Amino acid sequence: MKYVQGKQNAEKAVVTRPVPATPAHKDVVSKDIGAERGTRARVARLILEHGPVTAAALGERLGLTPAAVRRHLDALLAEGMIEPRTARPRGQRGRGRPAKMFAITDAGRSAFVHAYDDLAGSALRFLAERLGGEAVSEFARAQVSGLVGRLEALMREVPAEQRVRVLAEALSTEGYAASASETGKGGEQLCQHHCPVAHVAAQFPQLCEAETEAFARLLGTPVQRLATIANGDGVCTTHVSSHALAARHARTDLSSTSTSKESGR
Repeated sequence: MKYVQGKQNAEKAVVTRPVPATPAHKDVVSKDIGAERGTRARVARLILEHGPVTAAALGERLGLTPAAVRRHLDALLAEGMIEPRTARPRGQRGRGRPAKMFAITDAGRSAFVHAYDDLAGSALRFLAERLGGEAVSEFARAQVSGLVGRLEALMREVPAEQRVRVLAEALSTEGYAASASETGKGGEQLCQHHCPVAHVAAQFPQLCEAETEAFARLLGTPVQRLATIANGDGVCTTHVSSHALAARHARTDLSSTSTSKESGR
C-alpha cells in the first residue's frame, strides 16, 4: 500500500515539476514577443496617421480579430500612448452608444519624435539671441530648400490636380505621415499627422512659416495653414486652393487693376 501511494506521489511530482525551457522554445517565445510588439507598433502608427479611429477600423486595416485589437489597445492605453474619445455625431443618430475612437496622446507622439529636439532647440535659441529672429527665418527656409530642390522639377511635370497627392507622398517618406483629400470647396486639404520637429516649431514658428511658403511654391497655388501640431492641434492642416479658382482670382485682380488704371487717366 505504501508502495502504491509512494508511486502515485512520485508521478504527481513529475507532473507538477516545471519543465526547463529548451533553446528552441526560447526562440519561439522571443519571436512571439517580437511579433506582438511589432503589431502593437503598427496599431500605434495607424492611430497616429489616421486617428481618431475606431477599433473596428484598425482591425480591418491590419487584418486583426476584435480580441487582438482590444488587447493591443488596452496595452497602449495602459502605457499612456493613446486615449479614448467619443465620436462626434453626424446628422441624426440612432439608438445605442456613440462609437468609441482612439487618438494618439502627446506621450505617444513623443515616441515618434526625433531624438535631437533639445539640441535643435538650443541651437536655434543661440542663433536667435546672437543674430535675431530673421536669422532663424533664414535657417528655416534653408532647411526646407532641400525638399523644394528635390521636388520642384517633378512638380512641373505632374498635372496640377495630382500635385497635392504627390507632395503628401513625398512628405510621408520624410516622416510626416501626410495625406491629401478634397475639401469639396474648390480646393484640397494636406494633412500631416506627424511632425518630427513639433517641439522645436512650438518655440520657433518660423519653421512652420517656411514650410508653408515651400508648399505654395511647389504646388503653384495659394495655401493657408489652418492648424499645426506645434500649436497644440492634433494634425497639421493646410488648405490648398484649386488652380482653377486661383487663376480666376488672378484674372479678377488683373481686371480690377486695369480698370483702376483706366479710370485714373
